[in-house]
Amino acid sequence: MSHSVLFVCLGNICRSPLAEAALREECTNSGLNVIIDSAGTGDWHVGQSPDKRAQAVAAKNGVDIGHLRGRQVTASDFHDFDHVIAMDNQNLRDLMAKRPANAVATLSLLFDHIAGRAGEDVADPYYGDEDGFDQTWAEVTEAARNLRKLLEIG
Repeated sequence: MSHSVLFVCLGNICRSPLAEAALREECTNSGLNVIIDSAGTGDWHVGQSPDKRAQAVAAKNGVDIGHLRGRQVTASDFHDFDHVIAMDNQNLRDLMAKRPANAVATLSLLFDHIAGRAGEDVADPYYGDEDGFDQTWAEVTEAARNLRKLLEIG
């Protein structure tokens, strides 16, 4: 059984591409075949590569995300993906508002997949310094590990 996951943040240049990279790395290392992508609810960064600080933290952890390009969530994403996972509550609300009535995707927050953190937001590191990107990488990696385990069993 194949699975598909779409990670969503506001601009698709920081948190969601890092989550995409972390889950892709987890799945590749375990041999699990999962379709993984990321998108933003906004359109400001469509076609742009991830933030340089996001690229740097990913590279520091052995993952290249420079080839990724920002895109905006579309109505078809709710049919093309099994799981649409928001980085924060505002983006989750925006996704719920955009979700077509006949959508098949399950919506959740990334931290719903970390014990004791359900309902929490992944802090947006965009307006901060490199330390915020290190924290985001650590958090999305922990969530990716948990997601991979869930996808393996079901």
